[in-house]
Amino acid sequence: MTLNNDFRRAAVYVMLLSLLLMVPWPSAALESDKDQPILVEADGADINDRTGISVYTGNVIVTQGSIRINADKITITQQDDKSDHILAEGKPVRFQQKPDGKKDLIKGQALRTEYDMDSEMLYMVGDAVLSQGKDSFRSDRITYNRVKAQVKAGSSAKGKQRVRISIQPRNKEKKSK
Repeated sequence: MTLNNDFRRAAVYVMLLSLLLMVPWPSAALESDKDQPILVEADGADINDRTGISVYTGNVIVTQGSIRINADKITITQQDDKSDHILAEGKPVRFQQKPDGKKDLIKGQALRTEYDMDSEMLYMVGDAVLSQGKDSFRSDRITYNRVKAQVKAGSSAKGKQRVRISIQPRNKEKKSK
């Protein structure tokens, strides 16, 4: 009986490892994005130079290079004359960027999105979805490291819901070219 349980356990590990190796993780971000200016469009703005906090409301669009965030409300915090944190809230907040060397955009949405500009980490909370092409991740919380093209979801991202991943089969013709 022990041999049979050990065999089953090993088979499960092999299947999980195979699945992880097949997951098409998003590509790294365009290197030039972080060096681009941040542009903001909104229906209203409340800017406080003393505190370094700017609040934009109503159909807010923030762009930086190929990065684009759409939200109902965005709060940008600046320290030492540079933006370092963006908090976006909406129903939903939408995010997209062009990855280096790929034509499919990386797209995401959540009820709240936080972007730490120094670490280039994106935190998506509440009905979070991150996709590239037809592949997607879904959970209550997703973290995305733009520099390393690393995605964490569910409990790995300190979430409480299970992760749902959809991976589409790759076209064999594309692989052989």
